[in-house]
Amino acid sequence: MPPTPASPRQPNRTPAPGMAEIATLPVFLRLRGKRALVSGGADPAAWKAELLAAAGASVDVYALQFSDKMRELASGSQAIALHERVCGDADFAGVAIAIGCAESQGAAQAFHAAAKRAGVPANVIDRPAQSDFQFGAIVERSPLVIGISTDGGAPVFGQMLRARIETLLPQGFRRWAAAAKAWRPTVAALKLDHGDRRRVWERFAQMAFDRPDRAPDASDLDRILAAVRMQTAPGASAAGSVALVGAGPGDPELLTLKAVRALQSADVVLYDDLILPGALDLARREATRLSVGKRGFKPSCTQEDITSLMIELAREGKRVVRLKGGDPMVFGRAGEEISGLRAAGVPVEVVPGVTAASAAAASLQLSLTERALSRRVQFITAHTREGKLPDDVDWRALADKGATSVVYMGLKTLPDLSARLIAEGLTPHTPAILVERASWPGERHIYGTIQSLPELAIDAQAKSPCLVLIGAAMGRIDP
Repeated sequence: MPPTPASPRQPNRTPAPGMAEIATLPVFLRLRGKRALVSGGADPAAWKAELLAAAGASVDVYALQFSDKMRELASGSQAIALHERVCGDADFAGVAIAIGCAESQGAAQAFHAAAKRAGVPANVIDRPAQSDFQFGAIVERSPLVIGISTDGGAPVFGQMLRARIETLLPQGFRRWAAAAKAWRPTVAALKLDHGDRRRVWERFAQMAFDRPDRAPDASDLDRILAAVRMQTAPGASAAGSVALVGAGPGDPELLTLKAVRALQSADVVLYDDLILPGALDLARREATRLSVGKRGFKPSCTQEDITSLMIELAREGKRVVRLKGGDPMVFGRAGEEISGLRAAGVPVEVVPGVTAASAAAASLQLSLTERALSRRVQFITAHTREGKLPDDVDWRALADKGATSVVYMGLKTLPDLSARLIAEGLTPHTPAILVERASWPGERHIYGTIQSLPELAIDAQAKSPCLVLIGAAMGRIDP
């Protein structure tokens, strides 16, 4: 009796587990109209005094000597007062927060003990053991403020993360955050139920992501409220959408800013097998993540299953991101998905990604085009749905010595591909490079010629995903 064929793998719709244990609790402290104490007159203390004053506190700074930076701050701000002496217990009275800059362990312990006696939360700069809290790296789009903490263990790492986030958040978000703060009383006065209030702010957030550089005005709130009323009217259907998002070849750092923003606003992320965990980590924490990978000649979700699932989720009112390896429009079957979504009346957009050919060329530090060697680049896929070498391509064009050819999904058919190109006139000694898992950790390169590469790939036990780059321009490297 023949074996029962494996059934297609169905998406797992189980939500991800809850929040894991965290080292510290992130909080945001309001200091406007309150007193803050700083002990120390050096530049690190000056930076903290400036931050406290920016948050609206009246800052008293105590030290026997003050740096030029501290004196400059005090002369330019009525919120910072300098006291040329050491602070005592009485100075902590009525203080909301205390910051110390201590040169010795003993001084740090004494400052923290004085603050503790007064019931004042204290931080001693660069001394986590004597601190009740730590200052995180800050991304400021006030009233939108983001804090990043490493629990005092790696401040420079936190600063680098802040720099990364800075690139993802348009400056215009400060205007949208201010508008949300101003409009909240108006929305609250409408007495909407919890679901409708959430829909209002979801639409607001989506509008901010879609138009970050435009200043919001009252007409935007009117449009949001009108859309929510239409959505919740009797007989109205939920309005979801789908974004086909290119995840790039693997390295999460190669995602575009627009791709990251799409992930951060998604309700559901449907992702391929070739998506690395780091890319999924960029989605908002509440988003449901479902694997819908199609694996060559193995049990997988069918394309029809995936398209149907996207339509179903969108009709439930979900914002769906279909996260696809590389660029959705390069051998990604995006055309079939777009046609299916349009036929179902589901709004769809496409966010392009870095295709694997570009990542491989960057890793090799080889240009796909060289003025004297290659004036044309051509991308092909080297197998049909049946896993065979296709016949319906222009093989003479692929054998053109003045072109660079990038072959996707060509590992299985590489011996047949090599023989066919040589038969069509490509010189057997034409340089060819196999790139295994471009941009992934452990990326590997196999160098050869179009004649020798198939055997070299077998000897090296190459595994998919692979690209094969063929052409004279590939000879510009010494392996």
